[in-house]
Amino acid sequence: MPKDAREFDIIVYGATGYTGRLVAEYLAGKPGLKWAMAGRSAAKLAEVQRLIGAPEDTPFVLADADDPASLDDMAKRTKVVLTTVGPYQLYGNELVAACVANGTDYTDLCGEPAWMREKIDQHDTAAKASGARIVFSAGFDSIPFDLGVLMLQKHAVATHGAPAPRVKGRVRKMQGGASGGTIASLTETMKAAAKNPGIIMLLKSSFALTPGFEGPSQPSGLIPEYDSEAGAWAAPFVMAPINTKNVHRTNFLLGHPWGTDLVYDEMMLTTIGDVGKAMAEGIAKMNPFGDAKLKPGEGPTAEERENGFYDILFIGLYPDGREVRLSVKGDRDPGYGSTSKMIAETAIALVENDGPGGVTTPGAALGEKLVARLEAHAGLSFTVEN
Repeated sequence: MPKDAREFDIIVYGATGYTGRLVAEYLAGKPGLKWAMAGRSAAKLAEVQRLIGAPEDTPFVLADADDPASLDDMAKRTKVVLTTVGPYQLYGNELVAACVANGTDYTDLCGEPAWMREKIDQHDTAAKASGARIVFSAGFDSIPFDLGVLMLQKHAVATHGAPAPRVKGRVRKMQGGASGGTIASLTETMKAAAKNPGIIMLLKSSFALTPGFEGPSQPSGLIPEYDSEAGAWAAPFVMAPINTKNVHRTNFLLGHPWGTDLVYDEMMLTTIGDVGKAMAEGIAKMNPFGDAKLKPGEGPTAEERENGFYDILFIGLYPDGREVRLSVKGDRDPGYGSTSKMIAETAIALVENDGPGGVTTPGAALGEKLVARLEAHAGLSFTVEN
């Protein structure tokens, strides 16, 4: 069925989970949008509907990751499937296949690069043929970084006539931790790597998501260092292994407008002096998730979400010493409050903007159109700093 004739604009699959419920609550406040909540249990969907104050006539769609026919039916009924049901390597295979087969756009919160590469190899050609846009990583990993580099390079070209060949992503401040789903996804990725050592090579490569292209050597970001441009000590950043891959894939999909020689890394800033050095070295040695007990479906209180934030600095450097700077800031905790708004706006942007099919990224599929929606509706800001 042509997309324009479909019953729904967006179906939120996983609406009874923690993040899915936040997405549903956000979409409930969007008048004129034709959307539905999907999950395995009508009773649980009705409970979520009540809890978030959604209209009583909000439609329900019953779908189960273990029932491919239900996923196929769901994909046929909507323009976009927004799924928060992860880890995606466990629960996403049949859903991606259904969306590709039906020419249905898809977006998720995936931070599982080995699985993403598998889906690229399996489905990219078919998705281009069917017109399905398969948009991975539409949350904190990796939208602020993917779009942050995109907007930095736009500023670089406007200012200096060429993209910056060296870009640093530096998390200046952040309050709010990783989600239970992120922790579960990392756990499953490590299990998969133990069974298939080839996955380890994918995880290590910044170009794991650019099949057929291998760019220059990239900084590991694993060794604490004093960053003279940022004026602070820098420590490893836990989301860098997925974000850097998505940035390079966006550059790859757009035809390398930022050059085939782009060097990009991400780290987290601490402070100056010996204290900063000690902090950076301590972060490098610690478990990035600490003693986190969160499971998928669990998360912080509303107050904790609202008190969270993040501030990311992007620095573009040229060999002759010129530089450009741009910041991306979010007004909620990164793992839940901001992420739920980012993926919801990604889905709305897919509804509102046509584009070619394929397994893609937010930056390549939507670019500045998504930036505009995020600034207008989702509490993000993209600000030139020089």
